[in-house]
Amino acid sequence: MSSAPVSSALDARTQAFPVLTAAQIGRVRSVSKLRDVKEGEILFEPGDTSIPFLVLLSGNMEIVQPDCAGERLIAKHAPGEFTGEMTMVSGRRSLVRGRVTEPGEFLEMSGEGLRSLIARDAELSEIFMRAFILRRLELIRRGQGDVVLMGSRHSAHTLRLREFLTRNEHPYTYIDLDTDKGSQALLDHFEIKLDEIPVVVSKGRSVLRNPSLQELADSLGLNSAVDELQLRDLIIVGAGPSGLAAAVYGASEGLNVLVIETATPGGQAGSSSKIENYLGFPTGLSGQELAARAIAQTEKFGAKMMVAHSVARLDCDRRPYKVILDNGNRLPARAIVIATGAQYNKPRISNLEQFEGRGIYYGATYMESQLCEQEDIIVVGGGNSAGQAAVFLSQTARKVHMLVRSSRLSDTMSRYLIQRIEENPAIEVHYKTEIVGLAGDTHLESVTWLDKSSGQSSVHEIRHVFIMAGASPRTEWLRGCVALDDKGFIVTGRDLDTATDAPVWTLGRAPQMLETSLPGVFAVGDVRSGNVKRVASAVGEGAIAIHLVHRALADQ
Repeated sequence: MSSAPVSSALDARTQAFPVLTAAQIGRVRSVSKLRDVKEGEILFEPGDTSIPFLVLLSGNMEIVQPDCAGERLIAKHAPGEFTGEMTMVSGRRSLVRGRVTEPGEFLEMSGEGLRSLIARDAELSEIFMRAFILRRLELIRRGQGDVVLMGSRHSAHTLRLREFLTRNEHPYTYIDLDTDKGSQALLDHFEIKLDEIPVVVSKGRSVLRNPSLQELADSLGLNSAVDELQLRDLIIVGAGPSGLAAAVYGASEGLNVLVIETATPGGQAGSSSKIENYLGFPTGLSGQELAARAIAQTEKFGAKMMVAHSVARLDCDRRPYKVILDNGNRLPARAIVIATGAQYNKPRISNLEQFEGRGIYYGATYMESQLCEQEDIIVVGGGNSAGQAAVFLSQTARKVHMLVRSSRLSDTMSRYLIQRIEENPAIEVHYKTEIVGLAGDTHLESVTWLDKSSGQSSVHEIRHVFIMAGASPRTEWLRGCVALDDKGFIVTGRDLDTATDAPVWTLGRAPQMLETSLPGVFAVGDVRSGNVKRVASAVGEGAIAIHLVHRALADQ
């Protein structure tokens, strides 16, 4: 039996480290090769790609992670156990080192072979995927990754980097320079100046000073498994619920799928604190949990994901179409699904950007809730996202002021949310009220709001404002290629008959239900004109789109 170094969650008796039966090992043996290993042999290193999947027949090995002090033990493997965590299915770089501690015989399989086995063997798929997910979650819980992030809670970019790592499920250690007494020694060791914060130390060697999300992603090799020259069956732009659903169904049905996400998977739903009306989850789940499970599914079926890159424009002159990235790279695809969603509208306040990430937030997750414990806060908006945020934040804040521009909560807000808001003494709703002023130095310190009913404005010492009001589509890169409505949302299907700027339809068949004015290009989720603003609706559209993609590919 293996023994985990610390937590019972990493003990062999748990589902994180199961022991395979003889029959299960036999099924792995039939598609693996036998490998003799020697004591002290290194089987994989941090940063390696194409990591082998190993099942121990005899002998032992240990999983360790190099750090500044040498190595830290992650786990041990004994006969009947197997190696790996989520990097086995994602194809990303290894976070750990695997070393043989007792000679023996191992079964070895490539990552591609493992994904093929998972796709056709339901029992092994469940065992392996559950173990991989639990092991990754434990690495995240312990902060046992190849990244140390040093920053300040008052830094907007520190918050962005933390959100990026968290929502991409990359384990990291966070050092708060405002509270950690030993942080100065680290800054001195790496010769870091105050104006270079936040700082990311990657793999104990590479030092990134105030990096962009793209620089961080490239340093960690998050996109290393993506072949940008390959002609793909399908490129999905956007990794919200609709995009991830399209990826799961497309990849599971044999399509070669690439998902491109500008920042963090999950979209607007990914920042939701709790979704309670999603089918099959009676106790609710956070948007981040939903996104994480969907990403695991996409990777299980072989879809690839590119993060921290935005799409600059679409080359729609001829097929195959080409998605042109912010760095100029051109990615060809036989079909495209646009799932870029919508972004919250920003109030017209002159100094709003000065406080973004320093008191102004566009998401309400556990990370943001930690910043405003026992303080008065503001949530702007009257829809479901604002309601979910208000209820969630009321658990830690002293008082939640909901500012709603109209005379009532949105007609689209779920009844259960309205009831919880009305019955919660920690939430106060201010109708016909909007923010007209923000003040502060390095961080938001006070807010001025206007009660339009009385015409009176008032100043409040509030340091945290969560904005979740209205939404605008992200479609600037599509102008000239597909028809848009007067608000910039993408027109699809039968609605194209009434679109004023729709390009001439060139095929003998009519456009399909979710198809844009450009044959073979589809729009799903919040970016689509007439879309129902619900997570379940977005997921449904993503699934339906794949059925339509197959039809479009058959035309070519």
